[in-house]
Amino acid sequence: MHRLLLNRDIYTEFVQTYLPQARRFLWIVTADIKDLHVDINHQFQPLLDVLNDLVESGIAVRLIHAKEPGPRFREDFDRCPALINSDLFERILCPRVHTKAIVVDGNLAFVGSANLTGAGLGAKHKDRRNFEAGFMFDEREPLNELMQWIDELYLGEHCRTCQRRDHCPDPIIELQGHIP
Repeated sequence: MHRLLLNRDIYTEFVQTYLPQARRFLWIVTADIKDLHVDINHQFQPLLDVLNDLVESGIAVRLIHAKEPGPRFREDFDRCPALINSDLFERILCPRVHTKAIVVDGNLAFVGSANLTGAGLGAKHKDRRNFEAGFMFDEREPLNELMQWIDELYLGEHCRTCQRRDHCPDPIIELQGHIP
């Protein structure tokens, strides 16, 4: 399956439908992140609550983003004990990340223009949200390639030669005394 999703369909047909259904792991890569809310069984709740519930259920969640989130996101985050205390939740910050990708269980992915925000993913009113596009797919070869690339980001493979370290608030790997 290879399917184009536009605007609100990103939210209704991918985020709302597949994120809460993760059974092994969920990887999210985004440049910007805000306090997105998700409609689960006709109740809106912060995405961070959904991620917290996944982690409490034994699902590994990896979040890679480019900049520190705003105060409302941080307030929601501080109310999620599993995201703070569990080794199943991994979060890194890399200012070079501009990718927007989500991988669910290594079986389904979304790659597109939308950041992890209500305006980006289509959760806001139709006259207030961004115009976004992306693809949902489940083909093994591109999924494996995307997951390998995300893993390289997470492991800091690009840190060794990064020329933006002066702008990095929290380098993934330290280079002092390290021989590349």
